[in-house]
Amino acid sequence: MSISPTRRTLLQWGAGALVAGAGPLHAQRDIQSDPTGGDPLGSMQWPGLRQQYLGQAPMRFSDQVRVQGPAFADDAMNVPLLIDARALSGVGGGVLRMQVVVDRNPVREVLSFEPRQALPMLAFRIRMEQASPVRAMVLTRDGQWHVGGAWVQAAGGGCTVPGASRADGSWSRHLNQVQSRYFDNVIEGSRRLRLRLMHPMDTGLAAGIPAFYIEELQLADAGGGVWWRLDLHEPVSENPLLTFELPPDAPRQLRLTGRDNNGNRIDAEVLA
Repeated sequence: MSISPTRRTLLQWGAGALVAGAGPLHAQRDIQSDPTGGDPLGSMQWPGLRQQYLGQAPMRFSDQVRVQGPAFADDAMNVPLLIDARALSGVGGGVLRMQVVVDRNPVREVLSFEPRQALPMLAFRIRMEQASPVRAMVLTRDGQWHVGGAWVQAAGGGCTVPGASRADGSWSRHLNQVQSRYFDNVIEGSRRLRLRLMHPMDTGLAAGIPAFYIEELQLADAGGGVWWRLDLHEPVSENPLLTFELPPDAPRQLRLTGRDNNGNRIDAEVLA
């Protein structure tokens, strides 16, 4: 699959999600002979990533999955990303799961998000070791994977140095504390929830510091109904800042629970 110089420039500047799909037979043969497996981002890592995470499940590259990041990440330890799959809400029975990976990170898997009753979009920050494609692989209930991605340029080194709270020793005083705030989204009618969790999120790649990170989170109502579930991995930035979109009828009182990979518990009320 060839990409025009203009298109390649847009991809490298992280212009948004990308489109590729099943084409005529000759186009399919071209994709099969392409060492990137027809990847619009031209990444040699993509065939291995597809096999590792998707296996033989049906998939397509889709502009209905938006991945937005900075043109250049000045701080490789705090790279902001927005993953938006709302365009798939009415496709294939709706979104079941969203998985985010970074092709060229030493730890590729970033997080896995089950929107449940929330909107299928999420904003957060990650560590990047070098410039890389960032991908969101979205599974709809019919078993189809929809893949969007963007190139993010980064100076690098974000995965192999300790965070600020680890360097000054302050992490232990605030471990797993939660701050929350709601915002009314006037334009779209949803309710935005922003959470900040205090945790060093150590990758295990800095000398003498083992991997130590929040492993799972979920938001539930008083009746035990789960509004979303999130599995996190080492590349999520220190003191994770997470933003979700809830429908306007979401309860005003919710509870956040979870744990890190050392078994430390997270339990906090999230009040409007």
